[in-house]
Amino acid sequence: MAENSRQKHGDGGGGGSPSSSPPSGRRKAQQSPGARARCRLAGPGHSFRRVTLTKPTFCHHCSDFIWGLVGFLCEVCNFMSHEKCLKLVKAACSCMAPSLVRVPVAHCFGPSGHKKRFCCVCRKSLEGSPGLRCEVCEFHVHADCAPFSCSGCRLCHQDGSLDYDIYQHHWREGNLSSGARCEVCRRTCGSSDVLVGVRCEWCGITAHASCYVVLPPDCSLGRLHNMILHPSCVRICSRNFSKLHCFRISESPQAELGNPCPFPSFSGKQSLKVFDGDDALKRNQYRLVSIPRITKNEEVVDATLRAFYIPEEPQDYELQVYGQQALVSDDIINRNGTPDNKSVFKDCVPEAWVLRAKPKETDVLKIYAGWLKVGVAYISITLSKSSTVDAVIQEVLTQLGKQVTTHLEVLLIAWSVLLPVQRQVLTGQELLLDKVQQIRKTSLRQMNQTRFYIVEHRNSVVQVNLLLGGFPTQLIREDYADLLREHLATKSHLVAITHVYSEQGVVVLQITCFSEAERIYMLAKDTTINGKQLYSLVIPEIMHEKLPQGCCPLLVFVNPKSGGLKGREILYNFRKLLNPHQVFELTSGGPLPGLHTFRDLPRFRILVCGGDGTMGWVLGVLEEVRHRLACPEPAIGIIPLGTGNDLSRVLRWGAGYSGEDPYGVLVAVDEAEEVQMDRWTILLDAQEVSDEDKGNGILEPPKIVQMNNYCGLGIDAELSLDFHHAREEEPGKFNSRLHNKGVYVKVGLQKLSHTRNFHKDIRLQVDKQDVELPNIEGLIFLNIPSWGSGADLWGSDSDSRFEKPSYDDGMLEVVGVNGVVHMGQVQSGLRSGIRIAQGTYIRITVTKPIPVQVDGEPWIQAPGQIIISAAGPKVSGDDVERVHRLLLSHTRLISRGGKKLTRFFIHSSSSGAYRCFHT
Repeated sequence: MAENSRQKHGDGGGGGSPSSSPPSGRRKAQQSPGARARCRLAGPGHSFRRVTLTKPTFCHHCSDFIWGLVGFLCEVCNFMSHEKCLKLVKAACSCMAPSLVRVPVAHCFGPSGHKKRFCCVCRKSLEGSPGLRCEVCEFHVHADCAPFSCSGCRLCHQDGSLDYDIYQHHWREGNLSSGARCEVCRRTCGSSDVLVGVRCEWCGITAHASCYVVLPPDCSLGRLHNMILHPSCVRICSRNFSKLHCFRISESPQAELGNPCPFPSFSGKQSLKVFDGDDALKRNQYRLVSIPRITKNEEVVDATLRAFYIPEEPQDYELQVYGQQALVSDDIINRNGTPDNKSVFKDCVPEAWVLRAKPKETDVLKIYAGWLKVGVAYISITLSKSSTVDAVIQEVLTQLGKQVTTHLEVLLIAWSVLLPVQRQVLTGQELLLDKVQQIRKTSLRQMNQTRFYIVEHRNSVVQVNLLLGGFPTQLIREDYADLLREHLATKSHLVAITHVYSEQGVVVLQITCFSEAERIYMLAKDTTINGKQLYSLVIPEIMHEKLPQGCCPLLVFVNPKSGGLKGREILYNFRKLLNPHQVFELTSGGPLPGLHTFRDLPRFRILVCGGDGTMGWVLGVLEEVRHRLACPEPAIGIIPLGTGNDLSRVLRWGAGYSGEDPYGVLVAVDEAEEVQMDRWTILLDAQEVSDEDKGNGILEPPKIVQMNNYCGLGIDAELSLDFHHAREEEPGKFNSRLHNKGVYVKVGLQKLSHTRNFHKDIRLQVDKQDVELPNIEGLIFLNIPSWGSGADLWGSDSDSRFEKPSYDDGMLEVVGVNGVVHMGQVQSGLRSGIRIAQGTYIRITVTKPIPVQVDGEPWIQAPGQIIISAAGPKVSGDDVERVHRLLLSHTRLISRGGKKLTRFFIHSSSSGAYRCFHT
């Protein structure tokens, strides 16, 4: 991007470089060719150098194009600036990032997405190189820069060590949309060309880096505050668990966090392999530093400090040849054989170097106060060789105006901001200067990113909640306790079973020991019972009594396998917009972990991201556990990610999710109103299945299933069954709606010439009246006016024999189809189905095995009885005609803006209906 200019900035007359060695008493120190003037006038930690621009470049402060050939580049973080903007720069350098972290929280890195993003460490684009992104916040980084990122993620829960009741804005620089507006000056603060502007990770407000400092520090969580699970209400003991485990994020293959990329090496330069301590030597993690062939050792140290993002003066550090003594400050690294009596290298450069801190008799340490309102950020304490931890605590408390008493026990904690976050409690008589020097010897970078906190000691009880699933179903608590002792060797005095969900084979454990919780968590993942793999999840505790007044948190379920890559992107976006503790991935334990987490909340809503099958899955589990919920009738919405999405079409969610703004979806959910929808129970009273039938693939289906959309028998279910078998054989190919519909067409064409005389194999009763069936090949029972990806199977023609169908009229529509050709005509809108009956109670007698599907889930049904009835009486609600008039009005208004109308519904198990919401 830029080429170093040899013209000095601000000196004009050939004075010495600010970074050159101090002159001796004998003569002026030799000026090496590697010395360059740098400007340290503006911006926290930046080291600007005047450079000649060789291609179009934008300013990282004002985001304007830099006209001309001269710019100013930070040698540490690549911040580029106009000369006129130098004194206005407020964005901190990457080397200062650890000092800006208020509470150290580790990032959860996963593979980067497909959008254009900039690295938050080196400020360069991620295009063309392996990148990572945090699954919880808007932090993007190169895989090679990740080791230099500090733990500055969002604080999403209380962990018992540093708890906060007041939450401030969590600012993240850059990667804003080009249309983002500053909250202060209302000017554009985003850019697609450079890393510019800041955004609060909680409330979403954006601002210029020079403007946000005037905003009030406290965050109100923004427009979505009513549905965000406030972090002060969530508690989780996470000492022995990574953030991936705490947020139940599936671990995916990611780029290895190895050796960072070196500085670019130009002609006439050489590269040095430098380690920053003993830990780096053991791990062979080094940094390649590019330097001129003739340069002073002090300048090499300065370049090395910049390479490791350490904002310290080079006079306090030295370079040592690995296994040898250090260089003195007047040494010249000279590979060209230039005459110099103190030259160390004339023929070759040592293979490895180690950057060390020079030993000191005293040191200055910053101690941060763990109390929220103390008036100061930190206290500077001078350490000597005899300074103990107790003495330092006493001195800090004296400066803070507090005293140590029998009622106030205070701890000093060393907390590393480096990934991963490390926490260590220092003992009373430990020599603090020795501890600091030990950390520096291990890793200078670790010392630079270590905070020392003084906090009040709390005798808090360790309480880790683990949800274990995969056990046999329908057992009692004592049986599950025996299985835990047999397979996981649990200790009864440390582990207690708090909840048992026998229908799903799930137990919830409360563990009072961190090491025991970690052992059970890891061992369960490698344990199999009756051929079924166990799974384990860390479950947070929601303190519902701390919820803000009027808050109705949103519980989000996402099926990442639905909708191709869209499910994964929605999961990532909702974790950023909401508290990740309220977003659950359905591939990790299903809906039960989320419902158990929210069990004590008096009010909450549910948003399901998936297809109609996913919606049925969530509703089924909700039906089984609703009696354990403080809110048994939560509101449910849907983002359609499936193939047919018939339920979402009827409820005005649209035919399928096509990348709408997730923030807009959440706003629509927050503004929704109620409508109603029926639900139905299907009783399957099958006869005994013979061994011969089992060999033919006839399996005993569930005895009772719930129906939301429709139930099909015959050719309709047969096509669904063939599609189901094809997807089981090659699941990786079924990742798009177009491909899925193509498979439906293929299996349909294979059934064109088949004739089964289906109507002779069943007998139908509607409301206890026998109904004679015409010559049909399939029978379908409709609860909603959408079938097979939006087709109107009942038709719109008026018929005096039947009432106008509706999803809240308490009746099912019975429709027949003649075969595949007839179904294709219905799909294309040329015909409708054969209307047979309407009723509230259906009985079907099956005389031979036939295919059956309920809401897209197919199986072979053995001969017997099938009864479909309403699950219970409907609830009263708003007038249906008034609701429909409101829906049509909203459809016309929103379609002009290119947005889809959204609605969601409440499940009312006690009354037998769903209460639906619309916007």
